[in-house]
Amino acid sequence: MTETTAWQAGEAFATGPAQPSDIPIHIVATNTAAAIPGIDAAQSAWLATQKFTGSAKKTVLVPAADGSLAGVVLGAGDGRQGDPSGPSELLCGQLAASLPAGTYRIVSHVAEPHLAEIAWGLGAYAFARYRRGRDASPSRARLRLASGSDARVIRDTEAIWFGRDLINTPASDLGPAEIEESVRLLAARHGATVSAVVGDDLLRTNFPMIHAVGRASPRAPRLVDLTWGPEGARKITLVGKGITFDTGGLDIKPASAMLMMKKDMGGAATALALAHMIMSEKLDCRLRVLIPTAENSVSGDAFRPGDVLQSRAGVSVEIGNTDAEGRLVLADALALADEESPDSIFVFATLTGAARSALGPDLPAFFTDDEALGSQLPALAASIGDPLWRMPLWEGYRKHLDSDVADMNNVWESPFAGAITAALFLRRFVSSARRFAHFDLYGWRTSPRPLGPKGGEPQTARAVMERLRRELQS
Repeated sequence: MTETTAWQAGEAFATGPAQPSDIPIHIVATNTAAAIPGIDAAQSAWLATQKFTGSAKKTVLVPAADGSLAGVVLGAGDGRQGDPSGPSELLCGQLAASLPAGTYRIVSHVAEPHLAEIAWGLGAYAFARYRRGRDASPSRARLRLASGSDARVIRDTEAIWFGRDLINTPASDLGPAEIEESVRLLAARHGATVSAVVGDDLLRTNFPMIHAVGRASPRAPRLVDLTWGPEGARKITLVGKGITFDTGGLDIKPASAMLMMKKDMGGAATALALAHMIMSEKLDCRLRVLIPTAENSVSGDAFRPGDVLQSRAGVSVEIGNTDAEGRLVLADALALADEESPDSIFVFATLTGAARSALGPDLPAFFTDDEALGSQLPALAASIGDPLWRMPLWEGYRKHLDSDVADMNNVWESPFAGAITAALFLRRFVSSARRFAHFDLYGWRTSPRPLGPKGGEPQTARAVMERLRRELQS
């Protein structure tokens, strides 16, 4: 997939010193609208006519005497009403796609100027690849960067746009080969190394479950492996589920459940967005990204319920349901990742409907055996508008993955604890890594919000990046 709007992310911003032509943005807390610096009496009267009180998300365009645009006033509420929660600086994202053309500058004092700027960048995103006559470039409204971290804002924006582009692209144009192409495109930008094991070579190199999941499709499954950074540095390994379309296999999904299955590679998109940020910022680590990618199709060669598959780790797996295929491809990739005993393994996957039933689409489930990470990451994630919620790796449920004919089953045939048993399944294939964390994502924004339009979203990428910044730059 060579076509991407991500590389245009910088066009949402202006850099360099402020200019007299910059249009001011005033961010106003509740009940402080009567005394906004830079707003004259006539403009204050206009705000009063518009019943502007500083309530969250309320936006008013302020005219000059000649009718031109003199400024923009954005209500911040009590300062804690972001998207859908978090600091109100996140509301700046709603301006990027709605303001008239021009260059804008935040003139109010805000507690988190960097957060306001990244929100603008995320809100400026548009996916218009398939819309005739529509411009796929960012909004013509641009924000003057002034937080002192211009490059970082643009890099992070570009990374999230890259992940969104991948998720939003339909499976007709994004199969396993195109996932590999996207990884190679990213590697070329950062001087990383990429290798891939494709098709029947997966059997010869001992990735039997990736092969089994993808063998029914004419689009060959593969394991894509990116490495970057010095060998002696701290080893950070990202594993992303890359199922480019999921029919459910022989346990076929109903038509309504297939409508969103182009996003079943959202874990791969999230891992790649995070990798883009890590490499762009040149964090002090040895990064590895493993993307097992396949299309779970239906044909005479499809794997079946009741089959027993061998795994790279030597663990045999009985197939209780072919629609629980993501954990199978991830298991082989995790076994490979674990062989070099990395400091951290982070797994990203649109894995279970159970996580959505428990937490809804906005709040990814997060599992880890590292207590420091588990206790600190949720608050950090919420503070930057990329929320997640820790759930338990409850060992008492491990027995529900037992099989009568194999070492384990890939599902627990029960309506209970599906997200937890899926996480326990993955954890079975990691024994040497110092830290394991699994993120069960929805990967999709269900309606337009300040931080972006309806569509693909690499949830948790920014949160994990912020944590890694603090760990690796301390």
